[in-house]
Amino acid sequence: MRDVDELKKTPGLSVKSYLIMFIANVIGLYLISFGLDFSFIKLNRVIIFIFFISIFNVLLWPFLTKMLMPFFVWTFGIAGLLLNGGIFAIFGPYFDLNITGWGIILAPLAIALITIVLSTIFSMDDDGAYYQSVLREAQRKRKGDIADYPGLIIVEIDGLAYDVLCEAVDKGHMPTVKSMIDNKTHTLKKWETDLSSQTGASQAGILHGNNEDITAFRWVEKENDNQIMQCSGVTKVKILEERISDGNGLLVENGASRSNLFSGDTDNVIFTFSKITDLKKLYNGAWYSIFSKPNDFARIVVLVFEDIVHEIISQLKHKILNIRPRISRGIAYIPTRAGTNVFMREINTETLIGDMMVGDVDVAYSTYLGYDEIAHHSGVRDEDAWFALRGMDRQIRRLVNGNKYSPREYQFVIQSDHGQTNGATFKQRYGQSFEDFVKSLLPQDISLYANMSSNEDHFAEVYIPFSDKIDYIRNRSKKDEQKELSESEIIVLASGNLAMIYLTQWNHRLTYEEINQMFPEFINEIVSNEYIGFIVVRSSQMGDLAIGKNGIYYLDSDEIEGENPLEGFGDNIAQHLKRSSSFKYTPDILVNSFYDAENDEVCAFEELVGSHGGVGGSQSEPFILYPSDWNVPDDEIVGAENIYKVLKTNLGNMKKTDK
Repeated sequence: MRDVDELKKTPGLSVKSYLIMFIANVIGLYLISFGLDFSFIKLNRVIIFIFFISIFNVLLWPFLTKMLMPFFVWTFGIAGLLLNGGIFAIFGPYFDLNITGWGIILAPLAIALITIVLSTIFSMDDDGAYYQSVLREAQRKRKGDIADYPGLIIVEIDGLAYDVLCEAVDKGHMPTVKSMIDNKTHTLKKWETDLSSQTGASQAGILHGNNEDITAFRWVEKENDNQIMQCSGVTKVKILEERISDGNGLLVENGASRSNLFSGDTDNVIFTFSKITDLKKLYNGAWYSIFSKPNDFARIVVLVFEDIVHEIISQLKHKILNIRPRISRGIAYIPTRAGTNVFMREINTETLIGDMMVGDVDVAYSTYLGYDEIAHHSGVRDEDAWFALRGMDRQIRRLVNGNKYSPREYQFVIQSDHGQTNGATFKQRYGQSFEDFVKSLLPQDISLYANMSSNEDHFAEVYIPFSDKIDYIRNRSKKDEQKELSESEIIVLASGNLAMIYLTQWNHRLTYEEINQMFPEFINEIVSNEYIGFIVVRSSQMGDLAIGKNGIYYLDSDEIEGENPLEGFGDNIAQHLKRSSSFKYTPDILVNSFYDAENDEVCAFEELVGSHGGVGGSQSEPFILYPSDWNVPDDEIVGAENIYKVLKTNLGNMKKTDK
């Protein structure tokens, strides 16, 4: 355990920082004076006003934030922004400054913007005052004695493949991660996902040690009246956690969950889908670190708008330069990107810093979402993706530096849940969506329902209010959708470059023989498509089959007839297919796209540039960067459940370490 008294000596603001903040306040107020509802008389009155506000904030801001914190949280920070501007408006007239209307919001935003600009120009990256303000409150919040063993912070970079991480490090985009590797404090290791290379399956395995029956991102449950279950949507994720949890999740003992799908069996949650419907859990003391300084939330808002500008420029650049593959991102994606890449990133970092400063949390798990969201839409190695990774590396540096002022040492694990593989989509290559392709192979009187949407796999509901109403805009109400679903004889679903076909008139998984009897050419036509790699079906006579264009892999006996259809999809692909085929909700026909090893490309059945969900390329090859003194087997790590075992084992070992 560290000397807590020594930890009170955080650095605070440097003279350079004070000067920049002072200039930013002056310039910010002047800029607003040229806009709406703001007027001032003399410069010296502005300067005196700034000194007054500075003293006021030092003395009273901590008290105000503590009293009003629930309002800040329930309004997602807007109330904090209004309070900051409201203080200007209340006391401004005493100094001949009148701030009203939009000026109440624009004043703190302008000051934050100028502070960011000046800090960039003068290469100032000084978090000392922030650490100091968070630590001051943290010392009051500690519940008791500090644990005498290290804590653990696990940062998940959603969607970042091992090879892309290595490239980012080599190109200088992630200097903090590079220093961890070069200084040999941490060891980098590649691991392999299950067949379903997506966040739902991976986080279920990592946080709960169980991803059984999670077939893909979405699937049909024939036994439940053909209902579609998916790894998104707050009600469905809650049900999934109830299925997979045995009460011994990764975070069950003094854990904290920040921006994850599943809770890991902790109630200390912020933006955790499985428990987000419990409104009592939305308010969390860790939010204090977001509002510990008057201008900090304003800084986050400015960074959000900066990212919005980046995305607008990026869309124009991709169109003008005709960068391929390319999809239409749309207007709705712009705030979604900023929400994932900046807003949630900043909240994750600052609440984790607060967790460390208090020191009560033994283990925290937090997902950084921005890279995954951007890689889906811009590409795995696009400049937008590198931009996101540079921002995440800065957050890791902030966490590592914040650890210096924690009352206990925290160790760090940086990891990903899956990767992504680039490529033009099935529709772009074939000229027809997979849904329409399947429909063209069936009798015209067969009713088909399909969900090939790519909008729900990235926590989008957090940032798009009333997202469950979006279907109304697309002329499909929930009631109409349910009616269409119940009346459909075939359901086609997509999860990246993995597709699932369910023949829903039958309540069991149909066999290869049954399908061929009803639709004699259906399977052959699917397999013959040049953009299909292989399919998996179950034969009543020969067991599970992986069928390609020129061969069959008999999964039960590991025998191959003709060419191996699984060649190029990894050494463990047969093992993954056997396990997935044993799940309760495996489709009648499971389809995986082709993989072009030379160009490292797949084709998603969703409209995404970078995709994941099936197999082929880097989507199945995430990474884990762990402390070098950890006990980790030299053998390859296959499956998310084994990452759970690695983390759980070493957590137990850390608690045995007497500090």
